[in-house]
Amino acid sequence: MGLKSFVQGLMPADYIARKSILAALREQNLLPLFNRLKIIVPDIIQQYSSFALDTEYRRIKVRGQHSFQIDLVNQALRLIGDSGKGMTIIDIGDSSGTHLRYIKSVHEERDFRCLSVNMDEEAVTRIRQAGLEAIHARAEELEKHQVDADVLLSFAMLEHLINPCGFLHSLSENTTCRAFVVTVPYVAQSRMGLRYIRLNQPRQVNAESTHIFELAPDDWRLVFQYSGWEILAERIYYQYPQRSPLTPVLKNFWRRNDFEGFYGAILKPDKTWSKLYADW
Repeated sequence: MGLKSFVQGLMPADYIARKSILAALREQNLLPLFNRLKIIVPDIIQQYSSFALDTEYRRIKVRGQHSFQIDLVNQALRLIGDSGKGMTIIDIGDSSGTHLRYIKSVHEERDFRCLSVNMDEEAVTRIRQAGLEAIHARAEELEKHQVDADVLLSFAMLEHLINPCGFLHSLSENTTCRAFVVTVPYVAQSRMGLRYIRLNQPRQVNAESTHIFELAPDDWRLVFQYSGWEILAERIYYQYPQRSPLTPVLKNFWRRNDFEGFYGAILKPDKTWSKLYADW
């Protein structure tokens, strides 16, 4: 019996995943932030519209992602510095207002205006019920609402879009943000999502539940540059420790069952490459 079969035979998959994530957070120095975010927003069961985070594994997994995402936001704020005025932070595709609640608490000494933008009326209602500002609109149409952002956020959203290049280019052209914080699932090799077609499972799907483009970091870098952005910083958050005797086993476990982790980038507008494409 191989090590992988031995380990999985001894422990349920959810247990392996939970322990893997906690070990990864500890190794990546994200565990203190993970614990702080749990205090700020104790209940994330209704984070999404289409499914509930109704198991301990799901909550740990999503909170791990949140820790990585908020750490990237903190890094972006350090990179752009203090503007000397109250900054506006906009979370695009926000489903519950959780990230903005984190940011307002972690940076309670700063005068941030935080608001969400979503095309999903249910999500907008949920965010407003939490006492946060939300706009029911497409992010590309923010100028119609006379709102501009110093910092834009897009967490695990680009992979759900039919046209991520058009979306990114529109934001580059129509906003004056100083930093755009983006995260997407990490894959080593680019591929199409569309899992329900791949598995020949005809059923009604929606944007929140459907990945279309699952690209490797090298390809996302090209997409960002082509669409009008420069990369200021980038990182990969792995859902398993990188320095453990079990690393090969856990890497294979995540590849087979989910994603190895998430790729994040901090961007700023830069039309060096996008202006060379004549057919936008």
